[in-house]
Amino acid sequence: MPAVLYIHGFASAGSSGTAIHMRNMLYPHDVQVISPDVPTSPLQAQKMLKQLAQELSPQLIVATSMGAMYAEQIHGVPRILVNPSFHMARLLTFRGMGRVEFRNKREDGARDFKVDKEMIQEFKQVEKDSFQGITSEEKQLVWGIFGTQDKLVNCQAEFRKHYGPMQMRLFDGGHYLNDHVLSREVMPLVVNLLGL
Repeated sequence: MPAVLYIHGFASAGSSGTAIHMRNMLYPHDVQVISPDVPTSPLQAQKMLKQLAQELSPQLIVATSMGAMYAEQIHGVPRILVNPSFHMARLLTFRGMGRVEFRNKREDGARDFKVDKEMIQEFKQVEKDSFQGITSEEKQLVWGIFGTQDKLVNCQAEFRKHYGPMQMRLFDGGHYLNDHVLSREVMPLVVNLLGL
């Protein structure tokens, strides 16, 4: 059965509405959507997601925000990066540290986690692996989808610099996906890349 790996954003979980909606839309096509809880430790997350991609050999990776930062680093697989957040360390430094509540239910039952200096240092370390080893073949495997009203993150220029404008799509919307944007902007590309 073909598989899509969905990687959620910061303070979210594998049970996010985006993952559920994708699963419902792809189920009739016998496509499995795998959506794990991403560890809050950036170094653990990076390692786990690379291992999972190796084990699963997914046909496609779809990732949002922080998840898209991790997905960009997983080479050799077609990837859709939605509103990628390539600078989590900087974003969290300016947003403040402390306890953060998860927006979706986690498998381990955790309700919140702590943003501290150690996490920010780990993000700095992980971010050093972004945009490494991008060959001309690799450029053809990555698409960036960006909301024109995204007030939280804007990495369009950086994506364009590394992957080119032909790999970019813009939509009228903000940082967080809703069912309308997912259905109208993301899923047609998913369906096309999976050859459904």
